[in-house]
Amino acid sequence: MKRRLYSFLVLGFLTTLSACKDEDPPLPDNLLQFEAPAIGFEAQAGEVEVKVLLSRAADAAVPITLALQSSGLTYGTEFTTDPAASNGSISLTVPAGSSEAVLKVKKVAGVLLLDGDEEITFTVSAASPAVVLSGNTTTTLRFSEILSESAAMVLNGGGAAFTNKVFIDLSANRQTAIARTAWDLAFYSGNEFRVVLNNETGALAVALDKTDLNQVTAQDTVALVAKLTLDTYSPEAMQYIDDVEGDLTKTAIASVATTDSENKVYIVNRGTKGATARGWQKIRVLRSSNGYKLQYADIKATTYKELTITKDSNLNFSYVSFATGAVAVEPAKDRWDIAWTAYTYKLGPIPYYFQDMVLLNHLGGASVAKVQTSMVSYEAFGEANLSALEFQTNKLAIGSDWRFTTGAGAPNVHTDRFYVVKDADGNIYKLRFTSMAQNGERGKPQIEYRLVKKAS
Repeated sequence: MKRRLYSFLVLGFLTTLSACKDEDPPLPDNLLQFEAPAIGFEAQAGEVEVKVLLSRAADAAVPITLALQSSGLTYGTEFTTDPAASNGSISLTVPAGSSEAVLKVKKVAGVLLLDGDEEITFTVSAASPAVVLSGNTTTTLRFSEILSESAAMVLNGGGAAFTNKVFIDLSANRQTAIARTAWDLAFYSGNEFRVVLNNETGALAVALDKTDLNQVTAQDTVALVAKLTLDTYSPEAMQYIDDVEGDLTKTAIASVATTDSENKVYIVNRGTKGATARGWQKIRVLRSSNGYKLQYADIKATTYKELTITKDSNLNFSYVSFATGAVAVEPAKDRWDIAWTAYTYKLGPIPYYFQDMVLLNHLGGASVAKVQTSMVSYEAFGEANLSALEFQTNKLAIGSDWRFTTGAGAPNVHTDRFYVVKDADGNIYKLRFTSMAQNGERGKPQIEYRLVKKAS
């Protein structure tokens, strides 16, 4: 009797559980739209990407059809696309597991001078029934540098794993996403000779009293395992990371000296944040004319590689990966204003890894001011309000101030504040964060911005 009763109860539980599963609410619609309503194709550029985005990763491949219409241009004569167009139509696919499809528009070789009023309009004419068209279903590519009046943008941070760093150029309606693990060292392009660690993977470095990489072995790391890491939450680790507010006079790697013998070997822990442990390297940096010479190797290696890095005045930094060598990371220094990423900051005296950090392009000439809505609302803020602002050039002037992750309703964005960003050209935008996640998934924040004053 007891056994029959037990079986009945188990059967009832499973039946109830199955019914609960059947009644689970469906996922929200997966929305499809272009990244921005308008995109600029600058004169010096050879190609530009047009992105179609989903609000969440696709469960299966999503076919899309775009209609193309050009004005002042002829397909095949002045421009082409990848994938190619056929009879004014382009077929794209968002791969399963991805949330974007990319169309490349390319100038034909030899096409140098255009009037600037040429443009191409792309419209989503068909898509899989698994997605819903929403928002920007048409975008216009203008063959000139645009000045965005306003836009809303979901940042491609890579989702809950925060895999990307996203650079945002407000005036161009442009975001550029790069994997945070794509690089290890950044070499400053300014007058000083400074090398920066990848703060976004939790990298650390310590100098040895040696100048020959071949004299450094894994034995040199034995005493460092417990302290050259963020995982022990030790104040001592602060001395092994770069200044979190971007002061280039306070980098973990000392200024590169003119005299080679003064430049020591460093052991670098490539970091574990946002990725599996990336291992240890030994490096030495020397000057090389108007640039740097990097010597680097795995900690156990008996030989090393050399790489010359030339300063590029168009960039804040030139980047190097220990795995792949020189790598493109950030856009030109006057082609981005803020960046969203995960980042090593500090919790009191302890280095601490934060998600959802917003960095100001302080080296590229951007500045920012915070405005409380108790003083003036986002909607009402205009040019007349600018005179009361105090603009800051601190790299972390926005930082994590825009969001909260504890308390009722967390994680979420603060609605009692917004920011005013002045770009390197002098254009001034008001900016607010409208969402910290998409369909409950973090790593995809949304911003909204509007031009307040055009540069004179």
